[in-house]
Amino acid sequence: MAQFMAETEPLARRIRDLARRGALPHAIILAGSGDRMAAARYAAAAMVCRSPGDRPCRVCAACRKVAEDIHPDVKTVQEAERRELAVDTVRALRQDAYIRPNEAERKVYLFADCEQLNERDQNVLLKIVEEGPPYAAFLFCAGSAAALLPTIRSRCVTWTLRGDEDTPESEQAAALCRVFAAGEMLPVAELLIGLENRRIKREQLQSLLQEAWRICARALLLCCGAAAEDTPGEALSAQLARALPRDRLQKLTDALSHYAAQCRYNVGPGHVLGALTAAWEAILR
Repeated sequence: MAQFMAETEPLARRIRDLARRGALPHAIILAGSGDRMAAARYAAAAMVCRSPGDRPCRVCAACRKVAEDIHPDVKTVQEAERRELAVDTVRALRQDAYIRPNEAERKVYLFADCEQLNERDQNVLLKIVEEGPPYAAFLFCAGSAAALLPTIRSRCVTWTLRGDEDTPESEQAAALCRVFAAGEMLPVAELLIGLENRRIKREQLQSLLQEAWRICARALLLCCGAAAEDTPGEALSAQLARALPRDRLQKLTDALSHYAAQCRYNVGPGHVLGALTAAWEAILR
């Protein structure tokens, strides 16, 4: 049986309140390090629940079907054997969205991993998210909302879930980039070992590495002459651009992208952290 988020979580209370007022958004990004799919199922259940009281009630036939992943109007969009969704899959979804729901008032599409949505896929989705039928709803699960194009994000509300870590991934990513900027082996190794010792979850590590990649990718653009911008993280990107030679920065950016992608698969965080440590050692040679 699929897992719902706990009733006691603040986001659960927000979802119930919005459902009570009939104000649940039709397009939601569930970002951060918490259990995004549990939150997505909870929101989906609230959209199709048959209870006259609080929604989701978790006991009606509709809620039970969502929990068992068998509700005909709640569809998980994911291709476990592929790194990206096939464009034909996304086009078929776009057509399916215009077919009215079977049982519920809403038809809900859960995107379990937005890293599978490339730019082409998102552009195919854009019109249906923006101008689709009033009963169609879209729930996007992503380590960071930045995994989605600005055109998609502007049509959605973003809810951020926090996992067990006290420090948000964005702050950990900034700390990692600062030790990369020092250009030394030991501080990086100590920080990565510390993450492993705290038993960081794979989804949290993916979000952290994605954020570090964005900071480094921006640094690489600054190395290539891009104009500075007044945005969060720009100062750190500028620090990296000054501290690391362009070829070393390019290799680091590639490594962060590679190991963030590895976190989408069933690999242990310790394995990824060890491989990243070895990759940094090779970059410094």
